[in-house]
Amino acid sequence: FTKLETFSAFLWKTIANGMGGNSTPNYENFRFGIVVNGRSRLSDGVEEQAKVLKGYFGNVLSIPFGEKKVEKLKEKPLSWVANAVHEFLEPAKTKEHFLGLINWVEDHRPEPALARIYATNEDAVAVVVSSGQQFPVGKIEFGWGEPVFGSYHFPWEGKAGYVMPMPSPKGNGDWVVYMHMLKWQLELVEASASNVFKPLTADYLNLN
Repeated sequence: FTKLETFSAFLWKTIANGMGGNSTPNYENFRFGIVVNGRSRLSDGVEEQAKVLKGYFGNVLSIPFGEKKVEKLKEKPLSWVANAVHEFLEPAKTKEHFLGLINWVEDHRPEPALARIYATNEDAVAVVVSSGQQFPVGKIEFGWGEPVFGSYHFPWEGKAGYVMPMPSPKGNGDWVVYMHMLKWQLELVEASASNVFKPLTADYLNLN
């Protein structure tokens, strides 16, 4: 499994494990999605195609997701959840997937469309993980020196949680993880995974 797959599985199971208590909603199903960047898949490793795609503005994204019973996520080991993440993610990492997505958009335009994970039912909760691992924070220069820290995370109005891991400015392999989720979800993460997630402080960024 990749680091992102393992992280996603851990987050999926951590939130599910705490659901159904007195202070959390009692959802039956839990959807979990991961944003996949299609630019590198469409270029298929061909340098000339990659150069052409860089000339286009806009996102080429797909959000594959899995949906599992909350009770199943609770009872199964983390390795099972990681396999579930790998299974829904792997088919979306191909050129064929994105070519099919382009054809679908062409067939349905100009009708507006919504990624399926956001069309949640009353009995389901959803979280989406994106990735800022390729965002070149250290290469941005606005004229007043290199940034110590930066992000392109933004909050949104949707009901689905949004999680954005980015590389630490320390360059030590740590991730800085932005979580824009419901209050009870954040409380579960803080209570159950404080050994993994630490608060971001000025001391950590060496700003003091």
